[in-house]
Order: sequence, then structure tokens, then C-alpha cells
Amino acid sequence: MPIEFAEVPHPGNTQRRTSLPRFGTLDTLGDWLAARQGRSRPTPPGRPRIVVFAADHGVAARGVSARPPEYTSTAVRELREGGTTLGMLAARSGAGVRVVDIAVDNEEHNEFKVRRGSGSIDTEDALTSEQAEKAVDVGKRIADAEVDEGADLLVPVELGAGSSTPAATLVAALTGTEPVAVVGRGSGIDDNTWMRKAAAVRDALRRARPVVTEPLELVRTAGGADLAALAGFLVQAAVRRTPVLLDGLSVCAAALLAEEFAPGARAWWTSAHRSTEPAHALALEHLDLEPLVDLGVAEGSGTGAAAVLPLVSMAAELSGSRDTG
Repeated sequence: MPIEFAEVPHPGNTQRRTSLPRFGTLDTLGDWLAARQGRSRPTPPGRPRIVVFAADHGVAARGVSARPPEYTSTAVRELREGGTTLGMLAARSGAGVRVVDIAVDNEEHNEFKVRRGSGSIDTEDALTSEQAEKAVDVGKRIADAEVDEGADLLVPVELGAGSSTPAATLVAALTGTEPVAVVGRGSGIDDNTWMRKAAAVRDALRRARPVVTEPLELVRTAGGADLAALAGFLVQAAVRRTPVLLDGLSVCAAALLAEEFAPGARAWWTSAHRSTEPAHALALEHLDLEPLVDLGVAEGSGTGAAAVLPLVSMAAELSGSRDTG
């Protein structure tokens, strides 16, 4: 059964400014936020929410990451206890954090968990058809829950060892790019690990190409539960007229999928930053999104977007004073 989404609304006209811009990107961001809030002038988000989809990837066992597969469970526990860089930045920016175990390879069970780790995409499918549909539906349900609870700015995040390998594969598939052009250093890998990662992306891309025009089949074949859930989350945020701040490679790979599911959804998203991953730059170009900043962040997992969150509030405040002084 194909995934169905409600119609994505258009956010309205973003070209509201009649006076000369004074604050560059902050002016642009303020206008973007106002249009998505349906206001003549924006207000700072009152309840920003960071939603982390945690999952393991079987391909991590191929030695494509600087981190061991058991890293994910440890990081999830630390984040739930208020630790990690993301937890610190979220606290500083006033954002709440929700952690969803969608496919961590541990014995924990919850209503959202699809499976224990996704398949190794270089040799097998990441998910079954049923699991892929469930993961997308989980993303939709969590977006609905967050908006129903008052979230007015959403920051989706991935967390998991080896996640940049399926993300790079999806970007390559959806942009028609060769493997060598999408493989970066991820978690800080050395040359030998980079070669293993490139080989894994090459083999996964070979398996992905026959289904590249079918987004659900694509994420089932060469993605993972976290990427499927992120795609569902991104579309549903647009359906619910809620602005989204995109993070790094994995989230933007999911955004490419989401735009395939529901063309026009990208109008509700903006890119927080540009990472050092080549596939991230390709995804942003394909989505026609200009990142707010370039912090030189090598990893994803929400750190770049969380660091940029205060700029959103600043942009809203400045926008309110643009016709004075």
C-alpha cells in the first residue's frame, strides 16, 4: 500500500520586505519565519523541539565508521540523561529534546521501534516493506504529537553509528551522483575506512538504482528506519504548517525523500548549516536551500541545528524593529 499524506499547504508569500534589508541573512530568516507563522512580523518560537530518531545500521559492521556499532545505545542513554553535546546546546537554546528509539540494536522495546538495526544495505535491504511503512508512519505520528503539544519550530535529528553511509547512498541515488562524489569523512574516518565506505555506497547504490523513482522502495532498499521516519516527520510537519530547521547530511537525505513523497513540502523547511560532508552540499543544492551558516561541523546528530536555534529568535526580534531606527 502506498504511503498517503494530506495535501501540503503553501506557506504564502515570503517576499514581504518593503524597506531595504539591514541584517542580511537574519532579515531573510525573519521573513521566512513570518510567512510560515502567517504573520506580518514574526515572533520568536515559544516551544522549539528537537526530535531525535535513533537507529543502528547493519552496514556499520563493515567498518565504515570511526565509531563501534554499540555507540548508538550509549549515546541514546547519555542524551536521555541530559548529556552529549546536543543536550548541552539544546539546554542553552531553550529547546526540548525527544529521543525516539526507532531501530537501535538493543533489547529495548517501545511502540515506535521498527526493528533492531537496519539491514546492511550493501548486500541486503534495509527494511521490509511493512517496516518501511511503519517507520514513515511513526515519523508522521510523532510530528502530529509534537505539534499537538504546542511545538512551533521542529528540529529533526538522526543518531546512530554508520548513518552517513545510507544517507550518502540516498543522496547519490536521488541526485544522480557517483559514489566517490558523495562519500565524506563522517565521524572522522581514515583513508582505509573511507575506501570501505565508498565501496559500501557503491554496492548499495547499485541495488538502489532500479527503485530510485519509488521513494518508499528506495528507503526500504538502501536507507533505514531512521531515514524513513525522518521523511514522514518532515512531510507531516509541512502538512501541519510547522516550520522546520534542517540539520546535517542524514536529515537532508531524508528531506530529499520527503520531497519525493510530497512535492512542495520543502517550502516549510530551512537549512541551519552546511556541514563538511559533500553529500550534504549536494542535497541542499537539489532542494534549493541556502544554509544559514557554515560552521565547519563534520558530524550531524543535531549539533549544527541546535547551535543555530538562537539565530531564529534573533531574526524574529530584529524583524520586528526593521522599520524603526
